[in-house]
Amino acid sequence: MRILPKLGLATAAMTVAALGATLPAEAITVSQVKAAQTRLNRLGCVSGPVDGKAGAMTQAATVRFQSANVLSQTGSLNSTTYARLMASTAKRCDVRPVPRRSGTGRRIVISQTQNWVWLIDARGTVVRQGGIIDNPAYLRAGTYTSGAKCGRPARVLRNTDGGRLYLNRFVRFAPCGIGFHQIPTYMSSGAQIHPDWLLGTNYRASHGCIRVSASMAVTIWNFAAGPTRVVVMR
Repeated sequence: MRILPKLGLATAAMTVAALGATLPAEAITVSQVKAAQTRLNRLGCVSGPVDGKAGAMTQAATVRFQSANVLSQTGSLNSTTYARLMASTAKRCDVRPVPRRSGTGRRIVISQTQNWVWLIDARGTVVRQGGIIDNPAYLRAGTYTSGAKCGRPARVLRNTDGGRLYLNRFVRFAPCGIGFHQIPTYMSSGAQIHPDWLLGTNYRASHGCIRVSASMAVTIWNFAAGPTRVVVMR
């Protein structure tokens, strides 16, 4: 996250797409929504309870499915998405191939199109992958190296936004204040400013940083203990 003074909830958790919107006229039935939720959960898309309501969590899961299956990321269970979801060829949300042309060797790869990150070891094995929240308006595609930038430390266990948020396990990789960190937490309560199930969607935007889950932040912290190549792709 680009470190800005007094960054609060309104700016740190900027909404870029409405949640809870009504499904279009071609909306599927309650039974079909339940079937879709069941299928999304089985494919690792994290749809939440199977209740027949296409609410915010189901929409976020649908975006992750659409992203993994190269569909328009609308969050809507429209006829095209529903048919692809129910097909035997549907791709999982939580296991994705590393993007082509991301290079070789030990590296971290970010896809801004998919809202996804991969950690890859020297043998080319994916150590871990998962959803992110970022902001392409600040972070441009290119190759970076984690480490100190602009006289600022490479890693900060408990970074702050200069206001009321912690950016835990901050790993810097781009000038001057852009890095990986856990979804920001309130200093007062320790609660995250948004839930993990929004990761992997475009329903939030950071101020340039790559937000990840708490467990992924630990993995990246350990993986990038020294200078590590970070490849950012559109």
